Amino acid sequence: MYKNYPDDYIFPAIIETNTNNFNIYFPDLPGCVASGNSIPEAIKEAKGALELHLWGMEQDDEIIPVPEYKDMQIAANETICFIDVNMFNIRAQMANRSVKKTLTIPWYLNELAEKQKINFSQLLQSALKAQLGI
Repeated sequence: MYKNYPDDYIFPAIIETNTNNFNIYFPDLPGCVASGNSIPEAIKEAKGALELHLWGMEQDDEIIPVPEYKDMQIAANETICFIDVNMFNIRAQMANRSVKKTLTIPWYLNELAEKQKINFSQLLQSALKAQLGI
């Protein structure tokens, strides 16, 4: 699933200082933005945003751009910084996330299962694993 994608990325980011907060955006990744009330908070949020943005690009099998490190033009209220991420944790987290499913079963099966205190989620997971051979 993560074919040919590196585990580590470093992208330049622009910290924009405003009166109430700090916004961070990545010139090479339109739409990847974060903000915080302090620079450390904004950088922490930017790392999370960068991880999710890159993970989404990997999932969509998009070409991840090579970061541009030179000739960056910034405004007077902006500062350049570099944000690095390792994709191992976010890939593992997203691979193991839970999703909610809605299903329909006959009323009597529901009644019998609830009386026996059967965990529907656990039973469905076990059945799916058995069916898929995993």
